[in-house]
Amino acid sequence: MTELACASIVERADPERFTALMAAPVADRPALAVLYAFNAELARAPWASKEAMIAEMRLQWWRDVIAAEALGPTAPHEVTSPLGKLIRTRALPLDALDGMATARQWDIYRDPHTDEAALWAYLDATGGALMWLAVKATGGSDDLEPAARAAGTAAALANYLRAVPQLEDLGRVPLIDGTPAGVAALARQGLARLDRARKARLPRGALMAAYLARPVLQLAAENPALVAQGALVVPEFRRRGRLLWQAFTGRF
Repeated sequence: MTELACASIVERADPERFTALMAAPVADRPALAVLYAFNAELARAPWASKEAMIAEMRLQWWRDVIAAEALGPTAPHEVTSPLGKLIRTRALPLDALDGMATARQWDIYRDPHTDEAALWAYLDATGGALMWLAVKATGGSDDLEPAARAAGTAAALANYLRAVPQLEDLGRVPLIDGTPAGVAALARQGLARLDRARKARLPRGALMAAYLARPVLQLAAENPALVAQGALVVPEFRRRGRLLWQAFTGRF
């Protein structure tokens, strides 16, 4: 069970994050591949069955195996085995990993987020935690957690806004305030989180996954109608430019 298998999972399930993975420093790629594969598996679990109980069981399995792997190797698995090694060698916080799985329970059901704070909590527990784990796994110190979570939460919001039409088609109610003013305000909050995170020196490899966050959130803030239209599309030349610029400068 190797990091290469994890990278293959990311390539199939999350092509944009795979692009970011390949742009990260070579030394960081194995750890990032494992975390991104774990994230892909969690994201897929709620949608793998129409039966809520089965989806709950899948997420609980991940929670159980995380706790078990922290104590020592368990049965070989293409994701959990390298993840367990990463937990033990990089002292990854189990509460962040467990929280990622717990947060995905929202994806199982059709209940809306109770309020805007609940939406931000979901984004932090998923994207924010993933960025913090990536920073931690690539050598970042504990004092970087607030900045890492801010960047990851903003990136999660950008992806979430792009997914709004699909979520609505699936019967979900993704936004608390779906009016143009409400969407624009939400996007501006995401941009503010990115601005706060820029003040910290976060590991470059971990940050690569947020390379599209700013242009997507800027589009949503300037033209919020694009969210409902499913048209938050960053042109290819700008995507490539952002990726290269961030890879060379470490800024986002």
